[in-house]
Amino acid sequence: MQHSLNSNILKLYIIKIAKWFMLFMPIVVLFYEDNGLAMRHVFLLQAIYSVTIVILEIPSGYFADALGRKSTLVIGTIMGFFGFLTYSFSYGFAGFLVAEIILGIGQSLISGADSAMLYDTLQESGKKEQYIKFEGRMVSIGNFAEAIAGVLGGLLAGVSLRYPYYAQTLVSFIGVPAAILLIEPKKQREVIKLKINDILKIVKYALYDHKELKWNIIYSSVIGAATLTMAWFVQPYFEMIALPVTLFGIFWTMLNLIVGVSAIFAHKIEFKLKQTKTLLWITILIPAGYIAISRIQALWGIGILFIFYFVRGVATPVLKDYINKLCDSNIRATVLSVRNFVIRIFFAIIGPFVGWYTDTFSLQAALLLSGIIFFIVAALTLVIYLKNRAMLKTM
Repeated sequence: MQHSLNSNILKLYIIKIAKWFMLFMPIVVLFYEDNGLAMRHVFLLQAIYSVTIVILEIPSGYFADALGRKSTLVIGTIMGFFGFLTYSFSYGFAGFLVAEIILGIGQSLISGADSAMLYDTLQESGKKEQYIKFEGRMVSIGNFAEAIAGVLGGLLAGVSLRYPYYAQTLVSFIGVPAAILLIEPKKQREVIKLKINDILKIVKYALYDHKELKWNIIYSSVIGAATLTMAWFVQPYFEMIALPVTLFGIFWTMLNLIVGVSAIFAHKIEFKLKQTKTLLWITILIPAGYIAISRIQALWGIGILFIFYFVRGVATPVLKDYINKLCDSNIRATVLSVRNFVIRIFFAIIGPFVGWYTDTFSLQAALLLSGIIFFIVAALTLVIYLKNRAMLKTM
């Protein structure tokens, strides 16, 4: 039985690949323009996608706790398949809108449930101490998949801008049988009744009652929002430093590879530095990346991005592990979804603002301001988190 349960890890890796092997990313804007969309339509579609995730993020995590991780992941992977199938045969805003809503639902169902399934699998196998190691591998596999897909997607687009979407539909389908073959850990085999009050109680517990968990989630979400915001600054930065467009895909791939490599070693880095020092370095280096590239208008500034993405690869599995250790199995997926929800909220607030700031002033000014904001908020939340942790230890 334990051998069968351990096979969950391989299946989760396959689901991760199906989710992150994004062949369409190098040409997504070109594809929209080829189908008659303007940039305002592009941003509107992404806004609707984010809103869909925000609305469903916490309920979907609760579904994973109540109905089981496996059932939630099965539905999520099926929705992902139908989302890209819809994209493949759509030729305008209305069709793309439907596709984005379907993909948003699928994403929200997978988000949190996959990490919770991994943790519960390791816990039942007596390996929960190795969670950072395996979560790091999950992050690594996702970024390696995204890196390889960037190259292949560009080649497919050379034939037709629609071919990456056809191929993406096939790739997304491989996650469906992998999810169906997952084995539910014992703690998740008992189905419970769905009640909205239960969801609210878990949210209240995570963001109010449990002080250490609350500030851990808030701090983790600030860092998550910071890394997500940087992803939207990378290509404008490439343009600012006059990087040839033909090299965009190559450097995008290299950045994702850096995340993949650092995620593999995240558990070793955290073990050596210990929790407090790891958090301090993350708090310093993530905002410092913004501030540094805001001052560097030269090709070698890409080196700063490599450092930033290296830290990002370490931060993701480490911060998830800290949250997992503070909550019980029966609410873990919901709590992780609370984290993802808060990240989206932070991003929804700061994203449009720094976008406006970029257009009004300059990219460099927006990068500098973002770095300052993220440093102040991250440092403040870290201090409060560490203070609450210290108080609980003395009680």
